[in-house]
Amino acid sequence: MNNFPRTIVGGVSVSRMIIGTNWFLGFSHCTMSKDKLIMQYMDRSKIADVIVEFMKAGVDTIMGLMQRPLLYQAVQEAQDRTGKKLILISTPTFPITPQTAEKGVDPDEAARILDAEAKLGTTFCLPHESTTDCLLDKCTRQIRHMDKLCKMIRERGMIPGLSSHSPESIVFADSTGLDVETYITIYNSMGFLMHLEVDWIHRIIHKARKPVITIKPMASGQLRPFQALTFVWSTLREQDMVTVGCMTPEEAKECIDLSLAALGYGERDKVELQETRSKAIFKEHMKKVAHSSQEDTKT
Repeated sequence: MNNFPRTIVGGVSVSRMIIGTNWFLGFSHCTMSKDKLIMQYMDRSKIADVIVEFMKAGVDTIMGLMQRPLLYQAVQEAQDRTGKKLILISTPTFPITPQTAEKGVDPDEAARILDAEAKLGTTFCLPHESTTDCLLDKCTRQIRHMDKLCKMIRERGMIPGLSSHSPESIVFADSTGLDVETYITIYNSMGFLMHLEVDWIHRIIHKARKPVITIKPMASGQLRPFQALTFVWSTLREQDMVTVGCMTPEEAKECIDLSLAALGYGERDKVELQETRSKAIFKEHMKKVAHSSQEDTKT
């Protein structure tokens, strides 16, 4: 299948699977040595290889810090190779100071950052968690000054949203009518980095007024893809999205095939299982079953 299921966000058609970029840029959420390993391995061409594999399946939406030269150059290379455009979801950081709570983000600095985003061809601009969650005000139940940033994003032809690790962002955005078209939240069966229990986040997502972009479905590598992707796809709404980070084209293909199977568009047996010596008995059994099924079909 080369047309992965899609949804509409802010009037734009995007793939429900989103290409994550932490595993391109060295953000393992594991150890410093793992971060260094990623950076030693990845380069522009290797990142482009992974992106192209996603694009072949119709996954044409990518999210991350687009102003990082390595990532942006890899995006350009992938587009050049395929002759197709990617939909860019950028998550820029805006400087936060002790004065930001009262005065908001410095307008000149915000303008500079957003002008750069627009120049890159960003479609969706979601201020990063390091900005958004600093502006959460649980007393007044609002995201302070975010309306100003959203207005500036709109003025530059981009679509505003929120990148957040705090589920309050969804609740406050909806209750105050904040001009955003989507929001990012962490969602995985392990509860990794989640501020509330999994069932609570599930309920918040299902009550959200706009499509939700979920991140860290595999708990930054602590959950195996089969369990992780089966869970998220089977518990999200049809309009919601899942962000998947990979280091190789083979990993991307596995995640795509597992996701399509979970969504009812493919077969789980299509994904080749990893092997160890202890699985020899089961491998032999599966071959016999497959052969028997073929013989039954012939007769």
